[in-house]
Amino acid sequence: MSAVDAPRVLGIAGSPRRRGNSERLLDECLAGVGEGGGVAEKLVVVEHDIAPCNACGGCAMTGRCVVADDMAEVYGRLDASDAVIVASPVYFATVPAVLKALYDRMQPYWVRRYLLGETVALRRPGALLLVRGGGDPYGFSSAVAPTRSVFAVLGIDCTEELSVEGPDAPGDIERFPDELVRAARAGHALVEAVSRRATP
Repeated sequence: MSAVDAPRVLGIAGSPRRRGNSERLLDECLAGVGEGGGVAEKLVVVEHDIAPCNACGGCAMTGRCVVADDMAEVYGRLDASDAVIVASPVYFATVPAVLKALYDRMQPYWVRRYLLGETVALRRPGALLLVRGGGDPYGFSSAVAPTRSVFAVLGIDCTEELSVEGPDAPGDIERFPDELVRAARAGHALVEAVSRRATP
């Protein structure tokens, strides 16, 4: 596979803490993308200026967000990607506020699909990597649901999902080497999934 047609895979690091357990899992997944012949890119949400959706309705007619911030870059990178990975810790059974703000700003895609009638030209594979310390009786489901909702409006099929319970303090993920291997395999599998979909 040449560099020209190599699948571009965007990994979104959704933690408010840099270089934490979920980002480490993401890095392994992106390494798997590279090993599989894909082009791995990373977007660290906390390093971008992303305001919450204020429900202004500005996107309702055009499918374009009117808020001027770093989401313009995010939209462009999402649109240019052949596959998407989201990695996040679980806070109070859901994703952190910084990632939820990004999720809520996906409203323009919802408008395009459900109000303006645009169809998804080509569905893409995606992966979800979640890490939680444990102890919360509500588990992972409330973090999985909003992510899958976002994937749905983006035309992404969640083909790889990895939920790791136990890591809490920084570096704890290193005590779970099997999960790191699984993350790398998920990245490799995403590249294969893109390639299969691109084959006539």
